[in-house]
Amino acid sequence: MTIYDQIASNRRKTFVVMTLFVFVISLLCYVFGEIYGGSGAGVYVMIMGVGFSSLSAVSSYYFSGKIVLSIAGAKKVERAELPVVYGDLENLCIGSGIKKNPDLYLIDDTAINAFATGRDPDHAVVCVTKGLLERLNKREVEAVLAHELSHVKNYDIRLMTIVVILVGSITMIANILLRSNFRRSSDSKSGGGILLLVGIVLAILSPLIAELIKFAVSRNREYLADSSAALLTRDPEGLASALEKISTDTEVLEVANEATAHMYISNPLVKNLNASRVANLFNTHPPIAERISRLRSM
Repeated sequence: MTIYDQIASNRRKTFVVMTLFVFVISLLCYVFGEIYGGSGAGVYVMIMGVGFSSLSAVSSYYFSGKIVLSIAGAKKVERAELPVVYGDLENLCIGSGIKKNPDLYLIDDTAINAFATGRDPDHAVVCVTKGLLERLNKREVEAVLAHELSHVKNYDIRLMTIVVILVGSITMIANILLRSNFRRSSDSKSGGGILLLVGIVLAILSPLIAELIKFAVSRNREYLADSSAALLTRDPEGLASALEKISTDTEVLEVANEATAHMYISNPLVKNLNASRVANLFNTHPPIAERISRLRSM
């Protein structure tokens, strides 16, 4: 897959993910309205759900980057604070054809990791941990920056960032509906009825649908970003070495969670270089050992 194929694929997936989000939320609202408002109320609640989900989808497009940075506890770093890193970032932007340099943010954490966010290259942010800057050498830091800039150029950042907000919204609303259904079921003398059962099933399945949305963010994006970074720096070993250190890092990234794990250069919730096949099957990233192997064969 070329970079142009990846960009086109990301644009299609962004549209599909946002459409699926509106559909799932609207369906949940309809069932909720029918259960608690009586016959016919579901349509009115669904209309409100369509409005809410559409507004959420549009808001996530414009503001999800800031929300993700807030979740990560990241702070903007000025050039005077990290002149060398800013210099490397600018040189890599020139080499990759990115016209506007992304802002640089820092997470005050000793773990080694990084991610990029934003809706497009003109509104991009590259975020690294304090541990990455302290524990990787200059060659490795440059390789990680190149990897994240590849996500920026490929428009991976738009899709990955939007997924965080939409998946979180689906899971939250499904949990509210599930708790409400269980309370109604326990209080109802009739046992709830068929519609109540449908509501419970939907509430259980919705988080699974949300996870499938996350997996729609193809793991191949990491292989493409790795190879693009290696070509940009002309140093595949630099990134391979960085990934090796990241994968064997025993420090826990305190701000890591399931919603944002897919955004990092390496899943902060899976630290083992030789993770089991089962663990890799449900991982948001391809096996890190395979990524390192591919880089070293370039």
